[in-house]
Amino acid sequence: MKQFLKIVIPIGIAIFLTQSAFGYDPSKHQKDKGSKSGEGRGHHGYGRPKGPPADIPAHIKKRMSPDGRGINLNNSQIGVKGIAIMAKTPELENVVSMALKGNKLGDDGVRIITQSSTFRHLEFLSLWDNGISSTGIKMLARGANFNNLKELNLMKNNLGDEEIVLLVDSNNLFHLTSLDLSVNKIGDKGAIAIATSPYLSNLKKLDLFNNQISPKGLEALLQSKTLVSLEKLDVVKNNIDIESAVKLKKTSSLPKLTALVAF
Repeated sequence: MKQFLKIVIPIGIAIFLTQSAFGYDPSKHQKDKGSKSGEGRGHHGYGRPKGPPADIPAHIKKRMSPDGRGINLNNSQIGVKGIAIMAKTPELENVVSMALKGNKLGDDGVRIITQSSTFRHLEFLSLWDNGISSTGIKMLARGANFNNLKELNLMKNNLGDEEIVLLVDSNNLFHLTSLDLSVNKIGDKGAIAIATSPYLSNLKKLDLFNNQISPKGLEALLQSKTLVSLEKLDVVKNNIDIESAVKLKKTSSLPKLTALVAF
């Protein structure tokens, strides 16, 4: 946490350090800056699962909340087979929160989430590190099951500008308050698409840590006319030097921005 604090450029007095409980890892930035501990799963990664659970249906039920409204399957590696089982699990018919980090879902897994009525109430969705391509992003952008999303995590999916342009041109994002696009390959074109999207007016937190954005992209974000609710913007580990970040933050027109994390 010490490392994180020293790179914060304060705007006003508030710094937001917490993440949603449905699957985000508050210390992910430190880990991605050089930790080799296997994403916090023990020294040298000992204890990480070698493959999917032997009994996937039992594992799914074990990781559900008692009321069936939430499920945390982070790093379970259930794959497409597992998400298909979830789609047919009656106890999940009212699920609103799914943490699915590291499950090897790919675009086929996204397709199942899109097409199954089991997931029609989704509000919180983490697809961190699932090998999703532009095909999967199109499904997210167009799928009826995603029009109530409030928090979306697409960290570490190798997404570039093309995928981000597809994603943010969707009214499925209208209710989003938190969007995590960290550890991808987003450049200025993607940043500008975010800055000009008419569907992100309710977004409060935007995480673009470890991408390929330059001062041009940051300027577009800070002068956006549509990101009117944005409170926290993270652009650490992009192609932005500290001098440019300091200069640009003074030109910000975002009315509610209280934290710029830029270096």
